[in-house]
Amino acid sequence: QVQLVESGGGLVQPGGSLRLSCAASRTIFTTYIMGWYRQTPGEQRELVASITSSGYTLYADSVKGRFTISRDNRRSTVFLQMDSLKPGDTAAYYCRATKSPEDYWGQGTQVTVSS
Repeated sequence: QVQLVESGGGLVQPGGSLRLSCAASRTIFTTYIMGWYRQTPGEQRELVASITSSGYTLYADSVKGRFTISRDNRRSTVFLQMDSLKPGDTAAYYCRATKSPEDYWGQGTQVTVSS
């Protein structure tokens, strides 16, 4: 079993920045695809960004150029640097670790972008 613990969410003004962290409980983290997803009430959870074990990244069009995903395999941690935040980025953000057939989710951290 893999446990994922997110941190770094909060309230930020439009144009501001936040850095989310997701710490995994096991060192085999290095072979998992790690991703950040977000969800607003009444909507489906959507992919924000993902990163493979070799560092290949994928971003949703809505965050390209503003968000950056990275991973530190020695610390079993994945990060999401969010810059130029907009009110539309307000959501609960979830970390995900996948290595077929395994699929794990964190509990989520709330990000609110508001003046």
